[in-house]
Amino acid sequence: MKQGNQPRLRDQLRAVIRVNHYSIRTEKTYWYWIRYFIRFHKMKHPRDLGAREVNEFLTWLAVHRNVSAATQNQALNSLVFLYTKVLDKPLGDIGQVARAKKPPKLPVVFTHDEAMMIINRLGEPNKLIVSLLYGSGLRITEACRLRIKDLDFRQQVITVRDGKGAKDRTTLMPPSLIETLQDHIQNIRERWQQQSEEFLHPVSLPFALARKYPNAGRSLEWQWLFSSPNLSSDNLGNVARHHRHITGVQRAVRQAAKEAGIHKRAGCHTFRHTFATELLKRGNDIRTVQDLLGHADLRTTQIYTHVLGQGFAGVKSPLG
Repeated sequence: MKQGNQPRLRDQLRAVIRVNHYSIRTEKTYWYWIRYFIRFHKMKHPRDLGAREVNEFLTWLAVHRNVSAATQNQALNSLVFLYTKVLDKPLGDIGQVARAKKPPKLPVVFTHDEAMMIINRLGEPNKLIVSLLYGSGLRITEACRLRIKDLDFRQQVITVRDGKGAKDRTTLMPPSLIETLQDHIQNIRERWQQQSEEFLHPVSLPFALARKYPNAGRSLEWQWLFSSPNLSSDNLGNVARHHRHITGVQRAVRQAAKEAGIHKRAGCHTFRHTFATELLKRGNDIRTVQDLLGHADLRTTQIYTHVLGQGFAGVKSPLG
């Protein structure tokens, strides 16, 4: 991928991603699709390709790989970012693409009892993490990325930093979790004060914050609420402690649902769906629910009214 004195395409992408403050997960996803695109076109550099080749690739994904509409859009977004932001060669009109079909689907939700059956079968810290998914409407990545400074016990508010779409928002702190969260933080504080082995290395920090505030990664307020037991490298290549990985929580939830005899297509995100439906069921305003979930479009939140059977403007069956 290296031409003359130009940096490799992967390095160019990484540099632009970091400047635009995109997440590491987005960087990995974009690179996956860019590499897939390059291999599809027999290792030609994207600079020598254009809108027609992007059209061919996206059409092939839909027709021959049968990818979902969301997956096809993800591939398109990756390539648009590459050409617009990295190569400075906007694609313009890519023509008519065979679109992957997106059949309408209602989200799977738990009843309150089902949610609690699963939560009560989890060990710590997974039980506390999943309680936050259900009690605060967090995504699993948002819960795992919480830091001590993101919890405001006085206001009973949790701040989500750099959520989906790189947006910040605030959401509810469940009163029933306050004591558990305070005990959890007190436990972290005591180990931090004793300088136990897990605090010998700083925690990873977003973007260039480690350079700007070199001691922040060792401060208490920046500690992860749910830290990884293992060390890894941060964005600058320094050894640091990252947050707990989402896959362990996901596996634990699937196992707990199986043990509870719940045969729904259940996962961590199901608790976020259940949070929304429970709030609407209890008469909360849909726009408030939209804000708590961080949805940019009200139509995304309105899908939950159909789950509750409230999407029919009060029409009742003639059978009664």
